[in-house]
Amino acid sequence: MRKHASSYSGRVYGDRHWKIPFFVSLLVSITLFTATIFGLYSSSYGRDQVQLDMVSFARPVESDGYFVESDFKSFQSNGFSKNEPPRFAYLISGTKGDSHRMMRTLQAVYHPRNQYILHMDLEAPPKERLNLTMSVKNDPTFRKVENVRVMSQSNLVTYKGPTMFACTLQAISILLKESSKWDWFINLSASDYPLMPQDDLLHVFSNLSRNLNFIENMLLHGWKLNQRAKPIIIDPGLYLSKKSDLATTSQRRSLPTAFTLFTGSAWVVLTRSFVEYCIWGWDNFPRTLLMYYTNFVSSPEGYFHTVMCNTEEFRGTAIGHDLHYIAWDTPPKQHPISLTVKDFNKMINSSAPFARKFRKDDPVLDKIDKELLGRTHRFAPGAWCNGTSADGADPCSVIGDDSVFRPGPGANRLHELMNKLLSEDFRSKQCSTKS
Repeated sequence: MRKHASSYSGRVYGDRHWKIPFFVSLLVSITLFTATIFGLYSSSYGRDQVQLDMVSFARPVESDGYFVESDFKSFQSNGFSKNEPPRFAYLISGTKGDSHRMMRTLQAVYHPRNQYILHMDLEAPPKERLNLTMSVKNDPTFRKVENVRVMSQSNLVTYKGPTMFACTLQAISILLKESSKWDWFINLSASDYPLMPQDDLLHVFSNLSRNLNFIENMLLHGWKLNQRAKPIIIDPGLYLSKKSDLATTSQRRSLPTAFTLFTGSAWVVLTRSFVEYCIWGWDNFPRTLLMYYTNFVSSPEGYFHTVMCNTEEFRGTAIGHDLHYIAWDTPPKQHPISLTVKDFNKMINSSAPFARKFRKDDPVLDKIDKELLGRTHRFAPGAWCNGTSADGADPCSVIGDDSVFRPGPGANRLHELMNKLLSEDFRSKQCSTKS
């Protein structure tokens, strides 16, 4: 009986010894066969797929391409052909009593090809904000094209405080979300006004690289460095419901050593790729500066400038001009001079597409409408206005092809300005760290 049991046990062990190699061999065979099938199948995707895989894995060890942050750069693509004429995305901002001025500026810079967003801050009464919203909603052209928006959330904006550029960043975020078809962001206020029709601006920018950022950029030094970078301020607009002045603490902070501070005009013309970088902040630098500038005096005149001039990818794209004509006292005071008819020729000679600042309904605005914009109805006319002007009719009531432009004298002036700004001598001085 014991012998039989031992014989049975030996046979079971022998079977197991034979089955294990068999199943292992079978598993290996199936794996190799499957890999061969999938290898042949994947090769059918073609050469591009193979090249993509090679790019993904054949990177040098020192490359930062292993990090997922580098893939975020794909968001810089606008998703449409660069052969198309450009499009602008405008922010027009105002405060209490500015609703009519905002509408006038909007109509003067309107073109069906562009995008527009309006923000009236929380200091304006609800009735005025509602009237602005209804004016946009009831306009037949805006309603048809659907390219004008009024920000439903009104923010409290403090002069010289971070709430100003926080509102700008919010507007940019909305524009990025709502439309993928624009190339440059332009911020204007109710006291700004164009000096040429949009056809002129779009025509000139059609011949420019889509990578150029028009932003004043100067090294922050001297008295501005001490009065802006060292004090620590608090913007009450961040936590109060009523507007009040900036609060300054008794403490002062040291100057940063991780980056260099730059300054310039708060009025900018920025590429979509750059503002995407500021919003997404895939390497965290824009977000770091956002926190730093929260307690900075006149942060709207430093945030974009410092981000750009400290970022290698964008430093070379900066063009030190805000594309505005602005007149200052000598020595400069806190606010620029309000422009009048006596400044008309100076505005033209500047070749700038915009000017500021203007008082409400100043006669010079009518002169600009008549002599520079050709504006007799709601909008400054362009090639997109496909209607008749017979019997005083508005030719812009009929919308034509928005990709066709009819440039005028303003385009010639702006072209001359661009030749100066894009010269090698001028561009070599951008984002300079020499005081």
